[in-house]
Amino acid sequence: MLHRIEASHFQPLVGTTCTLALPDGRALAVRVEQVDLKPLSQMPGSRMPFAVALTAPDGTDFVHGPCALDLPALGRLEGMFVSRVPALGRDERAAYFQVVFN
Repeated sequence: MLHRIEASHFQPLVGTTCTLALPDGRALAVRVEQVDLKPLSQMPGSRMPFAVALTAPDGTDFVHGPCALDLPALGRLEGMFVSRVPALGRDERAAYFQVVFN
């Protein structure tokens, strides 16, 4: 299913809070901050690559791994690899993540 995911599946979620299912079974509330298209990375005949920025306002010890998320248009998206990114001047109490779809 991951190969069918498009930026348009995430764009309606920008600004909303979703629940990310972590690999260890815990649930993490995250806010979808933005969806960035990556046109310079697109290969001919392939989908438009994009990245989704997520924020866990309450922080977490989770760093990275395959997670699941319910998408309104498609249902449960399993195996989505979520990576933590540095705060870089943002609120140090929150945790910041990125999901890249190539």
